[in-house]
Amino acid sequence: MDKVRFGIIGTGGMGRSHLRNFAAGKITEGEVTAICDINPSHLDMASEIIGADVPQFAKAEDLMESGLVDAVLIATQHYFHPEIAIQGFRHGLHVMSEKPAGVYTRQVREMNEESAKSDVKFGIMFQHRSEPIYKKMKEIASSGELGELKRVNLIFTDWYRPQAYYDGGAWRATWGGEGGGVLINQCPHSLDLWQWIVGMMPTRVRAFCHPGKWHSIEVEDDVSAYLEYPNGATCLFTTCTADAPGINRIELTGNNGRLLAENGKLTFYRLKTSEREFNEENKLPGIHQPEHEVVEIPLEGEFLWHSFILNNFCASILRDEPLYIPGTEGIKGLTLSNAIMLSSWLDKTVELPLDEDLFYDELMKRAKTSRFNGEF
Repeated sequence: MDKVRFGIIGTGGMGRSHLRNFAAGKITEGEVTAICDINPSHLDMASEIIGADVPQFAKAEDLMESGLVDAVLIATQHYFHPEIAIQGFRHGLHVMSEKPAGVYTRQVREMNEESAKSDVKFGIMFQHRSEPIYKKMKEIASSGELGELKRVNLIFTDWYRPQAYYDGGAWRATWGGEGGGVLINQCPHSLDLWQWIVGMMPTRVRAFCHPGKWHSIEVEDDVSAYLEYPNGATCLFTTCTADAPGINRIELTGNNGRLLAENGKLTFYRLKTSEREFNEENKLPGIHQPEHEVVEIPLEGEFLWHSFILNNFCASILRDEPLYIPGTEGIKGLTLSNAIMLSSWLDKTVELPLDEDLFYDELMKRAKTSRFNGEF
């Protein structure tokens, strides 16, 4: 096999974005040999990008049984990601899923278990892990240079959405169609970066999710949460789709200083003496603090977006190179999302590991009364 034959399942906005990358030759070891969507107009638009000669399918199962593809790229509505991925595994096809991994962790755990039974590659489209600023932040946080983690501050608001955006589809921003709002639609990349860079999951969550605070929608568009980690570190998290201008900010404070990613810059406020050591050794009366230096961390390389992830996926299939992001990683950020939602719904602190059945039951209560009935 010289090239991986892809079937794109879901040719809406994100699916067509991937098709443009293939058409532009950005996926050097992959080609699109089939497309699938339940919406004929989406298939028509996709054909204009990739060519009318590429076979079309209305059902994912028919595409998988066609013999035309080696791998599927799933870009459907969120609820269907695990279901289609499991079908792909059972057909012996490699699977790349768009974010999020799914809507609820119980479903995603089943997907991961099915993946483990197969001998195919499974990846997920968390391309922001390849962004130089976050790669470097992860490297420093993992190296021990920051010292033991004490505090995490996260603000993810750089995705303003006007009401017209939400009015663009009946399924959008509904419990029945998307399974949530900012946490499940805009925030999966940020949730993934958060847990990946920090390197550990919290143990307790207290959150407040405000449904339709700034827009006429039934799901959350403004979220604040407080979290605690096993080592005693704490975290404050905020996300919203109504802040203009918004900002994406990740700040880690450890015993050796503070690491800040904001406005495309990575800055290390490095202590000359660790805070804990200074606290023990300082004998001067009054208010004193350890000296620090401000270091602008140089960043290397460029951000190649989705094409980097797909080229790595092809290399993994063709030459067994390591996957940059295994698909099974998707459950981690989703666990944060589900825990934050559940804490707000129950109006109390939620302990992790998450009660997956309780979350599912609470989600289904909302889906049953959703203004969208699930018919796409």
